[in-house]
Amino acid sequence: MPTTDLTPDFIKKAPVPNRGKTFYWDEKQTGLGLMVTSNGHKSLVFTYRIGAQQRRMKLDGDWLRHEAGRTKNGGKIESPRAGENAFQIARREAKAVAGAIAQGRDPLAELRGVRNAGKNNLKAVAEEFFRRDGKGLRTAADSKADLKRYIYPKLGTRAIETIKKSEIVRLLDKIEDDHGPFAAQHALSILRRVMNWHATRDDDYLSPIVRGMSRVKPREIARKRILEDAELRLLWHVAAEHRGPYDYLLQYILLTATRISESSDMAHDEVLKDEWTIPGERYKNKLDHLVPLSKAAQALLAEIPVISGSKWVFSTNGRTPISGFSKFKSAFDRRVTEANGKPLPRWTTHDLRRTARSLMSRAGVNADHAERCLGHVIGGIRGTYDRHEFKDEKRHAFEALATQINRIIDPQDNVRALRR
Repeated sequence: MPTTDLTPDFIKKAPVPNRGKTFYWDEKQTGLGLMVTSNGHKSLVFTYRIGAQQRRMKLDGDWLRHEAGRTKNGGKIESPRAGENAFQIARREAKAVAGAIAQGRDPLAELRGVRNAGKNNLKAVAEEFFRRDGKGLRTAADSKADLKRYIYPKLGTRAIETIKKSEIVRLLDKIEDDHGPFAAQHALSILRRVMNWHATRDDDYLSPIVRGMSRVKPREIARKRILEDAELRLLWHVAAEHRGPYDYLLQYILLTATRISESSDMAHDEVLKDEWTIPGERYKNKLDHLVPLSKAAQALLAEIPVISGSKWVFSTNGRTPISGFSKFKSAFDRRVTEANGKPLPRWTTHDLRRTARSLMSRAGVNADHAERCLGHVIGGIRGTYDRHEFKDEKRHAFEALATQINRIIDPQDNVRALRR
């Protein structure tokens, strides 16, 4: 490729090619060049590489304006100055671009992110994905909810090509700390799907998500652990110390057979007398779920300290529902180990819900009624045509569950449970 001493005079007289375009590269500044097309159009450009990819950007002052704005005019780089001609601007801009590249940055990607902020941010790309290809996903509603709850607040307005792997890892760490590893895994799954989809439609985009970022091992996805009586008795008695809202939460999850987020986000106004209705917008099947509260569950709720002015039943500060479950559980497990003399085999809060379902069967509760207590959809003709709410049957099931729990945590030698 021809090289020359780029000057305003050379630019003015540079030969025009018969077809296509020709580049004249500056002898003094690596990467700086003049692009001349067959129709006589001339542009000063800067070419560089990021990994195996070659980038070429026009030197028209945009990078100087971007850098000046990024540093709030407090840095060394100034916007194009009054009186500067295009050649002077390009010379100064080439040095600024070279400096940014030396810092490990990708100037063209940054400029594209700024220019496409409205149409190429993560939220816009995700919405386009669902509009075009995501409508048929069985988990579309849950995926949209995960994006809205976990991803958009931190990364939604960011241009998708500027989102780094390290940022995703830190966000997943936060989700795992506050909501558990499975919530982080679900967030990662939909984020990976959106980014991979975008990569199929953009020549330059490479997804930052790589192998090894998963938060749950494949063999852990389908768990079947049910707590033994001695384990349940130990956990209940440690939780009964009621050192904070997490202790109450564990007991409440067991008594209501709910998922952790359904109970942790519980608001006072969701309870009317002895019935708790979980709104559909935060329930897995997107339908309102009625939980007739057993006397034991009502008594437990009455014991929970109320923070004045707070809408949340389980809260550490009164302003938000309880979060940071991994830290709470680690501290709780240490207390269990101290009380037991040794740690329990690995258990999760979802094991409490699975154990509650098992205890209902043990108490002789009809299988369909027990499934409805857990909010599971009954398949076949019964699920399609039987719209009876089964309130009385569920109330009986939850009372039977509470009775079974009480027999386990406070066993009586002269009492024997009768099976139906």
